[in-house]
Amino acid sequence: MNQLNAQELVQLPKPDKNGGEPLMKCLNERKSLRDYSEQMLSEQQMSNLLWAAYGYNRPEDEKRTVPTSRNIQDIELYVFSSKGVFRYDAKAHALKKLSGEDKRAVTGKQPFVKDAALNLVYVSDFDKHSGNDEQVKKVTASVHCGFIGQNVYLYCASEGLSSVFRAWIDPGKIAETLNLPKNKHVMYSQTVGLPKED
Repeated sequence: MNQLNAQELVQLPKPDKNGGEPLMKCLNERKSLRDYSEQMLSEQQMSNLLWAAYGYNRPEDEKRTVPTSRNIQDIELYVFSSKGVFRYDAKAHALKKLSGEDKRAVTGKQPFVKDAALNLVYVSDFDKHSGNDEQVKKVTASVHCGFIGQNVYLYCASEGLSSVFRAWIDPGKIAETLNLPKNKHVMYSQTVGLPKED
């Protein structure tokens, strides 16, 4: 991956924390979909989505919209779009640009991943977990990813977007693309986009 200036941040608009559909309606309409329009999300949708997924809802304490075991906050959230590859910086509520290349196809083995507006990739920093048991670390990180994935699903249901949480990925290929060190493990990916019109 072509690494760009580490200081290059794409600032997101403030998330709208007052909008959306009622929770029970979102739960009723939550579903996995695999047909996507190539249309991009708006900046506000991107902001709201990433904040819902893994933003700070108590910024003064650096606490997030999802729980993690012992508050280790081990997950890093990467965004693959037609505009490039980014890492979500929750503290700044911004995207750190890692590459200007369209690498969406790397994020999964399904044909739709290269066309959908976004593919989110969830990476766990195993150095933040305690103990030496790799299996426990994987299970714990998987639970954390599940919390994030459900937040994404509920936001998408509220906004009329499509999403699918995916394990059919090539973690090694994604890790190579992101130039990850050995302590950081690619766990899952999640596709988000506008539904394809019939």
